[in-house]
Amino acid sequence: MFAAANIRQFHPGSQVTVFEKKQQLLAKVRVSGGGRCNLSHACRDIDELLTAYPRGASLLKRVFHQFDHHQTMEWFRERGLKLVTQDDGCVFPASQDAMSVVKLLIRQAEKNNVSLLLNHTITGIGIKDEGFELTVKDHKKPFAFDKLIITTGGSPSISGLDWLKTCGHEIVTPAPSLFTFNVKDKAVTALMGLVVNQVNVSVAGTAFKSEGPLLITHWGFSGPAILKLSAFAARHLFDKHYNFSLRINWTGRHGEEEMKQQLEEISRKDRSKRVVNSRPQGIPQRLWEHLLLKAEVDPDQIWQNLGKKSLNILSGLLCNDHYAVSGKTTFREEFVTSGGISLKSVDMNRLESKVCRGIYFAGELLDIDGITGGYNLQAAWSTGYVAAMLK
Repeated sequence: MFAAANIRQFHPGSQVTVFEKKQQLLAKVRVSGGGRCNLSHACRDIDELLTAYPRGASLLKRVFHQFDHHQTMEWFRERGLKLVTQDDGCVFPASQDAMSVVKLLIRQAEKNNVSLLLNHTITGIGIKDEGFELTVKDHKKPFAFDKLIITTGGSPSISGLDWLKTCGHEIVTPAPSLFTFNVKDKAVTALMGLVVNQVNVSVAGTAFKSEGPLLITHWGFSGPAILKLSAFAARHLFDKHYNFSLRINWTGRHGEEEMKQQLEEISRKDRSKRVVNSRPQGIPQRLWEHLLLKAEVDPDQIWQNLGKKSLNILSGLLCNDHYAVSGKTTFREEFVTSGGISLKSVDMNRLESKVCRGIYFAGELLDIDGITGGYNLQAAWSTGYVAAMLK
């Protein structure tokens, strides 16, 4: 829809048609950001923006230099959409309603005389000497076009991309990105609802790591730190069938030796207090009680009776706690897949297919994906805009 809304800027005399197989346009935009539509992120510059994409940064660097997040926000403002930026950098419509974005895009398409065909399922692409013919379900006569922009989004399975593979495009097997972790440890899931504001999480035995807030749920772990880790480790975790060991530093960036010193200081300062009543700064009370039980430390014991062995175990759990993850749960509001059309099959400057000239790609159909925070929609706006140039 964003591509369709911009094509006439570059090709004023063109006739543009959008095919939508469902009854409703922009279904994913309608539910994005919890129905508020986190449409971009207020990064300082392109280099900062690119750090949010586990895959596709090489392509997006070229795309963003043609149309970046600042230009995207200005595009929406110029067309009457007021925006607000949260403290965390996430950009939303001031209305806090995704329908403001949906209505604007539909209005802009209609203003440019774009034909919007709902309930039109394309079943095949015929490549002709001078363009393409689209076969549409329940239509006897094919639709003829000079150029195509394919923006069908992420596919949950590789079979959903067979129609593009048969044209000669290389396909990267789709795998989920942005998901939460299932944990069977009832002792930790009993803490559901607890938020730890700054943790460091990593996949044990790998270089994949992230930091930020963590939310404990009734099924395991969620929150920004987990979602970011799931995005960067998506391909690895897919290969592991989502069975792995999660390492958590509950203190953020503090090391075990530093935490041991803090615990020793607490034991001297609060020597007559119960261990459960004095905890390292920043550690929530419920989490502290959980870690004491995990360390087999009597919470009613007084600090002066706590031996070095217990201090070592506690400092280790605070900085290097481990949990067995056995499966994932989709973060439904921001469902994203890695994989899709391999970037090897695409001209990175024009987003045109290298094997079928005249076909362009945009959005999540490409093997690009970002972390949560407006980055995936930003990639859609930018790739849609560049594809609309039809260079």
